[in-house]
Amino acid sequence: MPPRLVASVRLSLLAVLAIALAACAAFSPRDPLNVQVAGVEPLPGEGLELRMAVKLRVQNPNDMALEYNGVALDLEVNGRRLASGVSDASGSVPRFGETVLRVPVTISAFSAARQALGLAEHIGLDEVPYVLRGKLAGGLFGTQRFVERGTLDLEGALPNPYRR
Repeated sequence: MPPRLVASVRLSLLAVLAIALAACAAFSPRDPLNVQVAGVEPLPGEGLELRMAVKLRVQNPNDMALEYNGVALDLEVNGRRLASGVSDASGSVPRFGETVLRVPVTISAFSAARQALGLAEHIGLDEVPYVLRGKLAGGLFGTQRFVERGTLDLEGALPNPYRR
């Protein structure tokens, strides 16, 4: 084999090895993000829609900072989709740190009507389950998905003529 061909084969193998190591680092196991709703603020809506800014507290329990460039959210209440939103915000969640993100979400009139009908089916229900799904976009291998589940306590929030 000519020496020039051997050198180019070695260089190619070295490049493949470097790419493989970078891919392993990108796929290294990370602890899931901790995401909680920190607040909700009203925004101006249009027509029959309701708009809100959802503040999310994102905690990163990992030893590497998380760079993000975009956020997406979906909110289900009582098994039905209620709201969704996206933001092109970019930034970083520091290693073993936290940050608060602000994401505008929209509730359509039809989603609100479905929720009202769904709650009417469950008169007397004191707790309503919710699921918040989302992702922090971070490029090809850096996207972090999250899911927050819980219940909304409606006891005392809405008058119920059937409660004693």
